[in-house]
Amino acid sequence: MTNPTDKAAMPRILIVDDDEGQRSLFDSFLSGQGFRTRVVASGEEALEALKQGPFDMMVSDVRMTGISGLETLRRARIDHPTLPVLLITAYADIRGAVDAMRDGALDYLAKPIDLDQLLSAVQQATGMAKAGPMKFDGDQKLPDGVIAVSPLMQAVFRDAALVAASGSRVLITGESGVGKEIIADAIHGWSSRAARPLVKISCAAIAENLLESELFGHEKGAFPGAASQRIGRFEEAGGGTIFFDEVGDLSLQLQAKLLRVTQDGKIHRMGSNREIQTDVRILAATSRNLAEDVKLGRFREDFFYRLNVIELGVPPLRERREDILPLAEKFIAEFSQGRSRFSAAVAAVLLGYQWPGNIRELRNAMERAALLSGGELVMPKHLTQRIRAAMGEQAPAVQAPAEAADVERLDAMERQAILQTLRKHAFNRTDSAKALGISRRALQYKLQRLRDLGCDVDGRISSGAAE
Repeated sequence: MTNPTDKAAMPRILIVDDDEGQRSLFDSFLSGQGFRTRVVASGEEALEALKQGPFDMMVSDVRMTGISGLETLRRARIDHPTLPVLLITAYADIRGAVDAMRDGALDYLAKPIDLDQLLSAVQQATGMAKAGPMKFDGDQKLPDGVIAVSPLMQAVFRDAALVAASGSRVLITGESGVGKEIIADAIHGWSSRAARPLVKISCAAIAENLLESELFGHEKGAFPGAASQRIGRFEEAGGGTIFFDEVGDLSLQLQAKLLRVTQDGKIHRMGSNREIQTDVRILAATSRNLAEDVKLGRFREDFFYRLNVIELGVPPLRERREDILPLAEKFIAEFSQGRSRFSAAVAAVLLGYQWPGNIRELRNAMERAALLSGGELVMPKHLTQRIRAAMGEQAPAVQAPAEAADVERLDAMERQAILQTLRKHAFNRTDSAKALGISRRALQYKLQRLRDLGCDVDGRISSGAAE
């Protein structure tokens, strides 16, 4: 087995993509995991690089200017019949990617790219899977005031740090109130654009008839009331980052205009034919299912894939309970100037509640509790009626700490539920996560713990074998 700490002995990966942001992302991610990488911008360059070789694997986008990834694969197979090739494809390209399996592609990943899946595919193809997951050893620190105790949120920030180093466009997804804007702040702060502006646009808060002027600016007299020239937010963010919050609320017409900006960075002020070149990185966030909106015709497919070079999903608070009390303590200290503290009963309620409003709801609840408690001990009666009612009682009794045997019994029940669900869904991670009512990322972390215990979470043991 190759020693993963020996950089010179690590597999060499050829990355092929005509999108500079995605090339940079794959390069920084895979090199950060210890692999040796080389990046090229076209299929033609890839074929030349293969002649110079050697490479242990090729990762290629399907849609590129010049020859496509599929044609690059077919030509590469002539002189390199055993080279593992992983294709990166958009939703509309899935059929072509499946056809590519017949031409010798090892596998394909659908956009938006899940970095954990990318790493797993590369490790499997290069024989590094048994070495275990390698760690990103970046030195970024969490922004001041940000709390990420849970493994799930630590993983989100790890991915954000990797993405920040590239110029890739990022779509941040998650329920309302989970902290998507904080992730955008971190990406900008960790990027090479940190010294330049981070301009934020709330797509839901600005009237549709004003949004175009807000984004692109206007010339004097461009419309009634335009008494002077105005610089738009794209020009204001020059050299920096622009963040579209709730991008799913943009109209189809405005999506079409923004599509060109994502392609070449060029804009026109309203009332002017003069082309202006901008240099802006685009981040976007949404609490909606944009893939479903694409199917329903409410969101442009081409714009969706332009925004969604990489997707960062922020888990809801109920899936990262390790963060609840640290966040609550931070908020209560903020609103009471450090005077208030929780009773044991309140801590039990906070941990047991599902928090449908996520961090925003928790913050509001702590502001109320700080006011009603007068800076003293926070009791259940100081929480909202909604929270108390959801817990089924007005003032829950303090529960004794669980005995070790009780904890082990609960862990065993969870383990059994996960394994049964995996088998039922033929070890499909996405279907199993939906059946269990958790995110795919949360399931992956639970599976890693089960794998460490020796459980079969990949379907490699026959159905008649003991678990």
